Amino acid sequence: MRNRINRIKNIVILGSTGSIGVTTLKVIQEHSDKFKVFALAAGKNWELLYRQIAVFRPRYAILYDFNATKELKARLNNSYDTEVLYGPEGYKKVVTEREVDLVVAAISGSSGLIPTIAAIDAGKDIALANKEVMVMAGEFITNVLKQKGNKIIPIDSEHCAIFQCLLGQRKKDVKSIILTASGGPFLKRTKEDLAYVTPEEALNHPKWNMGKKNSIDSATLMNKGLEVIEARWLFNVDFERIKVHIHPQSIVHSLVEFIDGSIIAQLSIPDMKIPISYALSFPKRLVNTNSSLNLFTAGPLEFYPPDLEKFPGLRLAYEAGRKGGPMPAVLNAANEVAVEAFIAGKITFPQITEVIEDVLTNYSWHQVSSLEDILMAHDMAKKMARKFVGDCLK
Repeated sequence: MRNRINRIKNIVILGSTGSIGVTTLKVIQEHSDKFKVFALAAGKNWELLYRQIAVFRPRYAILYDFNATKELKARLNNSYDTEVLYGPEGYKKVVTEREVDLVVAAISGSSGLIPTIAAIDAGKDIALANKEVMVMAGEFITNVLKQKGNKIIPIDSEHCAIFQCLLGQRKKDVKSIILTASGGPFLKRTKEDLAYVTPEEALNHPKWNMGKKNSIDSATLMNKGLEVIEARWLFNVDFERIKVHIHPQSIVHSLVEFIDGSIIAQLSIPDMKIPISYALSFPKRLVNTNSSLNLFTAGPLEFYPPDLEKFPGLRLAYEAGRKGGPMPAVLNAANEVAVEAFIAGKITFPQITEVIEDVLTNYSWHQVSSLEDILMAHDMAKKMARKFVGDCLK
């Protein structure tokens, strides 16, 4: 592979209209001498994608929704030299183009799996914000990476922190990985109160500006559970050595404990531009144009154990991860359905994890030997979850 460190990087952003995608474009705009947008991909928000095209002039733009694709083509009317593609084949085409240096995988949920794997299989480096990819197919992806020799640089603030803490360290010296969690908007609410919280309250994250699904996942602590499974595969650490600490200030983004008693942590203000910048520029760093962490005014840094009785989603994620096979994909599928149902007002907040546990308990376990097996498990689990959501409405 040719040396790409000192030239402009061609970037594909999968999920350009989501919160991570929008922030990634801000970073690219601030450092236009280092990065060029090669392709932008979104779901169905063609209006925002059109505005992004007008600014960044990518070679390709892709939408997953057919009607949105028609709207975008009509609005562009050949006014820019951007080719508009549609659907999964469009996604796969752009991530495998020879000129692409880095693919930012920021599509929320399971829909990001196929294009991300296509990019990995094509030998592209991945800036990964979609944790569901590693949750569903971590073992499969790890094996592909070994064959291809490319790398994943995590964007999630917690995994980016661990990635940095492990640089230059021997893996055999690692005692444990400690993922921090803000605790979400309901950290100080009682378990009984959670039966009455609204989607609007759950979406009001105290520290981070995230999309709807990630915000609800943070409120249930399922977000941290998915990150535990992701960390297991990203860093090749077994579940017994992955810990979770509640850290409401979101200043310490994660820590690594070593066998000699040392703990190395990464600290910064809670701003996604920092891990995104690092993932884009690795192994270099970019100048931060925003404010930096002031330790004199940061206040006390607190850490608490997670309450697994109040937030059972984290427990369910550990259980699914330890079982392996199709179960992490099943967990992810059930969670996606349950979160959608809660946002739509069909189930209560505690019923999110009740639906997930029902699916995990009733799913017939089977061996996983291919990507098709994973996708089949995911589809079956979604059907089961929709049935359980229906049962909640009776």
